[in-house]
Amino acid sequence: MSAFKKAPVMGGPPRVDLLGRLRETQILDTKPVLPAEILSLILEYLTVQDLIHFARASRRMREMVYDDTRWVRRLQLMGCWNEAAARIAADDSRRRQLESHNAKQEQQAKKVATIKIATINATGASESSRKSSIPFLNLRTNPKSQAPAQEPVPNGQVNAQDDGFDFVTLSPTSPEPIKDFQPLDTAAALDVISQARSVRGAARQEYGRIHSALNPYYRDALRSKHPSNARIFRIYRDPVQQAKMLSQLMKFANCDLSQGWQIREEKLLRMVSAFEDAVSREFEQGLKLEDVDGRMKKYAHVLVTLNGGRRAIDMWISSNPIIRGRVSLGDPMDCLSPNNPDHLFLEESYAFFSHLASAFNNQITIIDRVFPPSVNVVIPFLKNVGQDIIAPYVNRLFDILQGRGMPYVQAVSGIYAQSLRLATTLCASQFSSDGFHKAIDQLVADIFAPHVATYFSEELAFFKRRSEIEVSGWERQLSQQDASLESMYMTNINRQADKRDFLTSFKKVVMMPVNVLPSFPMSSRFGGKSSAAKPIDNNDFMDTYHATSLQNPSRPNTPNPPNGPALLISRSGTPVPEPPSTELAAKAAILKSKLEGIRTLFSLEVALNLVHMAKGSIDRAAMFAKAKGMFDADARNECEVIFIMLLKTLGDRHVKAGFDQAVSQLAKYNPRSASDQTQPGVTPLVMFLELVNVGDLIQQMLDVFYEQELVATKLTDRQDFMNPTVKEKKRFEQMLDERVAAGLNKGIEVLMAEVEFVCATTQNVEDFNPGATGMVINKVVDITPSNTAIWVVEVVSAHTKMLVGSTDKNMLDVFNQEIGLRLFTTLCKHLKRQRISVAGSIRLISDMNHYFLFVQSLKNRDLLQYFKALRELAQIYLIDPSDAKELAAIIADTDRFQGIFRPEEVYEFAERRADWYQVKSRVEKAMYGIGCCVM
Repeated sequence: MSAFKKAPVMGGPPRVDLLGRLRETQILDTKPVLPAEILSLILEYLTVQDLIHFARASRRMREMVYDDTRWVRRLQLMGCWNEAAARIAADDSRRRQLESHNAKQEQQAKKVATIKIATINATGASESSRKSSIPFLNLRTNPKSQAPAQEPVPNGQVNAQDDGFDFVTLSPTSPEPIKDFQPLDTAAALDVISQARSVRGAARQEYGRIHSALNPYYRDALRSKHPSNARIFRIYRDPVQQAKMLSQLMKFANCDLSQGWQIREEKLLRMVSAFEDAVSREFEQGLKLEDVDGRMKKYAHVLVTLNGGRRAIDMWISSNPIIRGRVSLGDPMDCLSPNNPDHLFLEESYAFFSHLASAFNNQITIIDRVFPPSVNVVIPFLKNVGQDIIAPYVNRLFDILQGRGMPYVQAVSGIYAQSLRLATTLCASQFSSDGFHKAIDQLVADIFAPHVATYFSEELAFFKRRSEIEVSGWERQLSQQDASLESMYMTNINRQADKRDFLTSFKKVVMMPVNVLPSFPMSSRFGGKSSAAKPIDNNDFMDTYHATSLQNPSRPNTPNPPNGPALLISRSGTPVPEPPSTELAAKAAILKSKLEGIRTLFSLEVALNLVHMAKGSIDRAAMFAKAKGMFDADARNECEVIFIMLLKTLGDRHVKAGFDQAVSQLAKYNPRSASDQTQPGVTPLVMFLELVNVGDLIQQMLDVFYEQELVATKLTDRQDFMNPTVKEKKRFEQMLDERVAAGLNKGIEVLMAEVEFVCATTQNVEDFNPGATGMVINKVVDITPSNTAIWVVEVVSAHTKMLVGSTDKNMLDVFNQEIGLRLFTTLCKHLKRQRISVAGSIRLISDMNHYFLFVQSLKNRDLLQYFKALRELAQIYLIDPSDAKELAAIIADTDRFQGIFRPEEVYEFAERRADWYQVKSRVEKAMYGIGCCVM
């Protein structure tokens, strides 16, 4: 490498060092001092003039000022921006742009196709291989080289390709000149805010139009020393126009966020308040003069235009004759009787609501004449009527009646029902919305809300107290009766038909509504037939059958059954009671006369009274569930609790005690110590079976009551197995089934003891062994059943028939089968205690056939096989002693008795032949091949 160095040049101008100058140059930082977020926040508090000056500072500042969201926010503060309409307009604009873009592409494609065809025709077939002459169709070349020449894109725009993006304006190349907004004429300025359009991208222009129309009036109003000197009152002479402009200025002032906006807003409010005071004085003069279609209507429209008319509405409501008490509606004390505080006249409260509805509807016509359709006056007026008129009336009456039992619950439920009917009679305004009826329901709920919880607790306590009095009174009355009096029982009566007839009348009564409200005149809005005012007594909740049954507490004469045996017991005559006044009362009286035998156990009459009291309480509580609202769940729960209490009172206090007493009497029964053995019947068992009938009738009553009162009215859900009413109802049915099962088990034992006693005491020795006593044998053979067999069948059939229609088929089949098996065992024991001759076997066969026919009437095939075998067993006594081999063959034939009797058991029955010792050796020889020998 050469070590040559260039020698320095001496003299001449100095050489400029360019790199040195660059080193000395400092890099200037062009980053703004304040972040964009802070700058944007500052812009929010500038006036429009300052914003214009700010936009002229730079392009970046102009973009920040012209940002559409800034002007949208100002329009939103004035309440003239509709975001939904803006979104719809933006979608329509985007759709039109897309359609225009697609149309341009189609036109361009048509042009390219035309050029292609013309080129092919001009060059001929020899140049067809030159595909590059048509760049658009050459797929192997560079797409950029094939793309047609594009138009120059203006600065600040993005060219839209087929990628789905729209044209987006970023910023213009040079700032556009600010156009001066021409002020609108006075008529157009009145609706400048209401006619503002919600278009994205044009919010600044819309605000500029509003600003140019309202800002001169706004600045003039702020400069005016006195409100009357303002320009707005000099240009617009009509009060409605003045109110409209003032209303627009109030909205326009909302977007004034610059320094000192509180002072400007306060000054504008003073001007509006002065104008409102002047208009209100004119409206008040119209109220005093009752100039409905003149001053009242004119200045009400002015106040509504100004700020919604709140002041006019308050003035009209406060001076209304209903609110001020100039309309006579009624006094809550008129509902009370001065002589008896427990008497309640609900007709007086009906008159109160009727007068109120008439006066309210008259005021509605005035509202339609005075106020414009845009303002809602009816609902505020309705709320004031409820708070100032209805609530004091209701509260005063309820406070007086609270704690009095029946009058209080009748008053709360009755007046609540009247309030609901009042809601249907009030007329809405011609321009009222659908919220009128909802407002009425809410008003009624607000009035009764302080009393509902107290009413529910009082209703429950009232039902509990009355049911306790009913059951305790029956028990006390029962303890005072002579326990030595004999009873009479139903025999050979169609119990199922009687119960069906009674339940038919009971369903009619259950489906009838309780008289919660009095009868109203037919001409009234509430409907109903006219009737004289009748006080509602504290004890007037019972039906007429209750009053009829209590008129004669002693037992009436029980009519003798027309057919079949009966326990004929003489009874002293009793006074004839007054005839029942209702169908259910008549059916209850008839059924009561047939159920005198179980009066000492429990009473169907008490059950009817309890059910009726529960119906009254549930119907009153259900009134609060009809109107869907805040009381719905509580009312349903109240109805369920009342029904549960009915089940507990009727089950634990009444029915359960009666069954336990009946089972106890069954356990103590001894047929040998019975006083009357002349009739086929076990008195305790008859009593228990009648108890089963009545228990089943009560259960069916409760089922009907549950279906009609709770399920049909949708107060409870029977499909919900966790529902308390469903669980308590199943518990009641389970308790009844357990008591019936225990009683039937004990009853069967008592019945069989009775059968054994009848067989032991009534079976004659000569029935199956004629001549056993040494008497001359009658040559005529009696082929009829013996008296014992007839008696036994009558005793058993009388008790089995009593369960028909009172229990379900499964329990009845089990009961009949158990009775049949035990009867079979009893007859076998009885047969082993008899001596039967060949002549007496005819009578025995007749008895067995009689038992077979009775069992056949029970319609139990399994049970019938036992009595078939018993009938076949009777054949061994008919065989002549000379046919010992035939007798032995019958004894050893196991198929003959279908496996019910083993040969050893048949042999034991054969030992009861009167000639057994004569044929024993031959029978044993035929059976076992051996004979007897004496050792």
